[in-house]
Amino acid sequence: MDHAADTFRTDLMTITRHVLNEQSRHPESRGDLTILLSHIVLGCKFVASAVNKAGLAKLTGLAGETNVQGEEQKKLDVLSNEVFVNALVSSGRTCVLVSEEDEKATFVDPKLRGKYCVCFDPLDGSSNIDCGVSIGTIFGIYMIKNQDTVTLEEVLQPGKDMIAAGYCMYGSSCTLVLSTGNGVNGFTLDPSLGEFIMTHPDIKDTAERKDLFG
Repeated sequence: MDHAADTFRTDLMTITRHVLNEQSRHPESRGDLTILLSHIVLGCKFVASAVNKAGLAKLTGLAGETNVQGEEQKKLDVLSNEVFVNALVSSGRTCVLVSEEDEKATFVDPKLRGKYCVCFDPLDGSSNIDCGVSIGTIFGIYMIKNQDTVTLEEVLQPGKDMIAAGYCMYGSSCTLVLSTGNGVNGFTLDPSLGEFIMTHPDIKDTAERKDLFG
């Protein structure tokens, strides 16, 4: 990749542009998944910023609580969880949220409900926070059958029914990898633009040449 040439590119494939292109493949789409993904991307940007200044903002160390797995929660765990819960609820496209940091699922107020269920770990690998090792957010999205009568059964769908999944890794650079069922693509956050730019198109498993999520 010619990074010097990329510096002057103006026709950038941002993650928003990519998702809109994918949406155009489905004329019947109302854009609900696009809106939901944009809120997830916003959450990732927020957490990336918090991770970068964790030491200065005194966000390292323990928060004094444990999560559903019995693990001690870090301050960034708690903050990241709040960020994603707020982002997902405010999207108006979710009905139930399942976070590793919460003992119980979050059922969205009926007035704000949409048709998606999101399962996520807001900050995986948080035990590495204090030593500066890469950490990340993991998420998976399912469509529910009836948003008026949502139950926990909606969360227990098989992986093959997932309509989108991805992760965002925070480290020396911030990279978001996403699949919406049509291949896997990687995007890197450009701090100067505040945008995720496609840097790893059509990622493949080099051993078996399969899509990472398929």
